[in-house]
Parts: sequence; structure tokens; C-alpha cells
Amino acid sequence: MSAPAGALLCGVDEAGRGPLCGPVVAAAVILDPQRPIAGLGDSKKLSAKTRERLALLIREQALAWAVAEATVEEIDRLNILHATMLAMRRAVDALALRPDEVLVDGNRCPQLSVPVRAIVKGDALEAAISAASILAKTSRDAAMLALDVCHPQYGLAAHKGYPTAAHLAALRRHGVADFYRRSFAPVRELLANPPLWVDEEGR
Repeated sequence: MSAPAGALLCGVDEAGRGPLCGPVVAAAVILDPQRPIAGLGDSKKLSAKTRERLALLIREQALAWAVAEATVEEIDRLNILHATMLAMRRAVDALALRPDEVLVDGNRCPQLSVPVRAIVKGDALEAAISAASILAKTSRDAAMLALDVCHPQYGLAAHKGYPTAAHLAALRRHGVADFYRRSFAPVRELLANPPLWVDEEGR
């Protein structure tokens, strides 16, 4: 059932469920129907340059937007699903406007004080969810770039924390830093069975 005309619709999406390190980030966006933003879509299918350009427009033209996160410690304590729901709830709660309905990408909804509806592939179907997807993705990528400045040995600027072969090799070679998710299998297994010796390829 769709919201009535004139209702404030809020899109919500997250970024960073799959990486081995860093927070999971969620964004909430209420777009201005009088100021549509061309080019919105699934953030994963947009180039980094396009995402940054659209993120700037979203921040300038949306009626309200907010970005929030759940920390590595919360991910390890709650599990990634519940931490994601927590980040989404924080993002909605941080909005300057109270939405009439919240549309969430995927098939799970956080518990909110306003009506909420999950939409599978919503980031490709609903402009507000697309906008939230872009803000979440660009915000988390920025956090990974900042971590890379302090910890360049892990290659975070390239893989953004996802478990690529190069990342796993770097993790074996340099060990588990405090910003890693210890509940995630590759990290947990490495902590339980640290390599006695690794070569330059991390083997």
C-alpha cells in the first residue's frame, strides 16, 4: 500500500555489511519532490565519481538526510544483522524531519516509531532509497580512505575492507588491527590460528 500524496517518504539503506573491518553505515534521506535529482540508482552500479557528485546534490537538495553507524564492537556483540538495524534506526532518529513512512532496501526492517516497509532491490526502484544508498556508500568509503592513511599496509583504499585475496594476504602478513570485526570468520580463524610465518604474498 503506497503512502498518500504529500506524505514524507524516507529512504534507508546501508553500506558495509560484508567487509572484514570498520563500521556498518546507514543513511536516511527524505527527498524534495520539487527538486528531483537525476541519475539516482543503485550505488554499487555507479562509478565512484558519479556517487560523489550525487552525494553532494543529495546533501544540498534533500529535505532531510542523516548518516549513522554501528561500530565494530557493536557488530561483534550484536551480529552484523542487528548492528545494521541499529545503524538504520539511528539514521532515521537523527533526521531533522519526522517521516510519514520509511522505505528500507532489502527484506528486513528496523524497529521504528513510524511505519516502515522493506522493498527488495529498493535501491534500484525507489529514488529515496537510492539516495540513501549513495550517502551510505560514500560515507563508508570515506571512512575506509581515512583508515588507509593511518594503516596503508592493509590496502583499504583499494578494497574498502572486503575480503579480497589481496586483503586476506595483507591480514595474514600484518595481523589483526583493532578496527577488524573479530566475529567474522576469516578474522576469527586468523586469531585462533595465527600463521607462524608468511611470505611477501601473505601465504
